[in-house]
Amino acid sequence: MNGKESLRRRITVAYLTFATVSSVFFAVIAALAVEGIEVRLVDVRLEEVAAWAGPRHAGGLPVEMPAGLSYHMGDGIPRSLRALEEGVHEVTVDGVDLHVLKGRNAEGEFAVVDHDSAYERIELVVYSMFAVAFGGFMAFAVVLGRFLGNRIVNPIVELARAVEAREPTLPLQQREDELGLLSRTIAGHTQELRQFLDRERFFTGDVSHELRTPLTVIAGAAEVLLARTAQDPALHAPAERIYRAARDASDVTSMLLRLARSPERLEWTPMSAEALAREEVARCQVLVAGRPVELRYGGGEDFTVHGVRELVLAAVGNLVRNACQYTQQGHVEVRLEGRSVIVEDTGPGLPPAARARLRDEPIPGDARGSSGTGLGLGIVQRITAHLGASLVLREVAAGSCIEIHFPATAPRLTPA
Repeated sequence: MNGKESLRRRITVAYLTFATVSSVFFAVIAALAVEGIEVRLVDVRLEEVAAWAGPRHAGGLPVEMPAGLSYHMGDGIPRSLRALEEGVHEVTVDGVDLHVLKGRNAEGEFAVVDHDSAYERIELVVYSMFAVAFGGFMAFAVVLGRFLGNRIVNPIVELARAVEAREPTLPLQQREDELGLLSRTIAGHTQELRQFLDRERFFTGDVSHELRTPLTVIAGAAEVLLARTAQDPALHAPAERIYRAARDASDVTSMLLRLARSPERLEWTPMSAEALAREEVARCQVLVAGRPVELRYGGGEDFTVHGVRELVLAAVGNLVRNACQYTQQGHVEVRLEGRSVIVEDTGPGLPPAARARLRDEPIPGDARGSSGTGLGLGIVQRITAHLGASLVLREVAAGSCIEIHFPATAPRLTPA
């Protein structure tokens, strides 16, 4: 999973953002409080001293200042402070930090100097403590964010892995919170899908099984007709078509029976892709006989296909038969490329419904059945998915080009 998209990371970032905003908010409040305290402890104190010392100095009374404070009038003001304007100032003289209140009364200018104010050191301590608190708050936010992220995400990951592994019983169903609701909902939906697929599989298998007997009877009767009409071309040709159709239908029912079974219950064998392609090209030559269409094997480097022979032949053969049926002139070529069997033709191309099916797009509402593609690409897609292969539509200038890409090894089969 991409770190930027991780839910754990998002939760941690959310907590960090909250901690940062909260810290800035309280920092502003603390700074205002510190400044307010400074005004109260220093500025107001100096003003009170000036208000007390001024009348006493004017009346000739002694002005005794507390330790660290001094009151100066007129020429008694130190030269380093005479240039200051009226008001409270923070100045440094000879390396000493001073708070100075410069003012004017009836006698003239005066200055109150605080020589022993420890407020700057207090400020430094306060801000240092705030910095430590800020760092601790941020660290706590990271730890808390990761902790809560794990508490939230780990059960979701556990549930996802159980769904991916197709475990019969999903975890978290006993919980009463939202995760339990999610687990029970997924379990219910999965059970519905499993029942639907089982019903479809059983229906396909039952229908195919029931068709085998009448198709066998039709094929047997067609063989008898072929033997008895060998000398009568007018009757022999229809009998041959009946026999070929019965044989093709029998192959389809056999393929559907195997498709209705779970992959792990089928017999998987290694096969030569070249041999399969050549076999289907030879079998479908009758479909282009007497037409301006050339069905050919285009070559390519041979590779091994791992799968069920009947299903592989059905998938490749269906593509070849559809290409031969709908190509009016030109060629139909079967070739190998990489680990793909490619069927390319110069026909009219696939209809919109077939293209939408291959691209996993919504099928047009006016499409019916297989939209003129024989068994339909849907069946071919089911076969390739059953075999762990993939069906891909290539873009060509004219006609159509479809490839079946086979994996290098047989897929890992697990009980359904």
